[in-house]
Amino acid sequence: MKKKYTYRFNPHTLSYEKVELTLLDRVKKICSTLGLGVVIGVLFAFLAFHFIDSPKERMMEADINQYRRALNSLNRSVDRCNKVLADIEERDSAVYRTIFGAKPVNENKRRPAAADYSKLEGRGSSKLVISTKLRVDSLEQRLYAQSLSLDEIYKMAGTKEQRMACMPAILPIKKNQCTIVSGFGMRYHPILHYRRMHTGIDLTAAAGTPIYATGNGTVTKAGRGGMSGYGVAIVINHGYGFQTLYAHLLDVKVREGQKVKRGDLIGTVGRSGLASGYHLHYEVIQNGNKVNPVYFLFNDLSPEEYDNVLEAAELENQCLS
Repeated sequence: MKKKYTYRFNPHTLSYEKVELTLLDRVKKICSTLGLGVVIGVLFAFLAFHFIDSPKERMMEADINQYRRALNSLNRSVDRCNKVLADIEERDSAVYRTIFGAKPVNENKRRPAAADYSKLEGRGSSKLVISTKLRVDSLEQRLYAQSLSLDEIYKMAGTKEQRMACMPAILPIKKNQCTIVSGFGMRYHPILHYRRMHTGIDLTAAAGTPIYATGNGTVTKAGRGGMSGYGVAIVINHGYGFQTLYAHLLDVKVREGQKVKRGDLIGTVGRSGLASGYHLHYEVIQNGNKVNPVYFLFNDLSPEEYDNVLEAAELENQCLS
């Protein structure tokens, strides 16, 4: 093979002269060629690694996108479930429990217990995964709480007839023998001479007018004493969270511990205690809270009569006790 030579132009002699390459020159040339090749190889590898996906990487990327779409679809399903569950919870609190006079569900029971999601952190999709897990856990807890609530309501429905008999649902004095003159709310007291909360309704009637139990129950208080300002009074425990109080009586016809039924005679109208005239002060206590008795008179009044009574009871005037 014919040997190749390198020539260099000499400006002094104006001629080309043969250049003899030393071993070091040849080594340098080889190293520069190899270095350029390595640089080009590294650059190509960098571009290929960052901008060109391998078949395995493309498959993994497709799997990640599929999981992300599945999580988004799951979140949309959770949204729909939350809407349906919110409607059930609203009906539970506003309808079912109101019908049976039950306490509202404790909202703390509908909140999920604190959980550790740290194992799900540290990845690009961690935020979406943790958010979805938290929403699913919350939905699961709310469903569990609602299931317990419906079980409780189912048991209440089984005793509906008994509950309705115990609920205070009639006027304590026959409607043709009394008039509601003061309702539930802030009223001016005729003896104490200042406005204060009037926790029942006042029904005027003639002295000695019969007073009747408004629901089945057990007499827990009968007589005078222990109830400041009420004078001679009767308290009946109806169960299911209901109690009724009848104050300022002339006398009592029952004794403590006696069981009574709705419509039984329990006492007569008087003006004992802090009272300015003959009347009955009547209260309904539900789950420990004094509530407006007018709302429980549905068994004794027609819709028109009920509206008239409700309107009269809402007038802010002077109470009788």
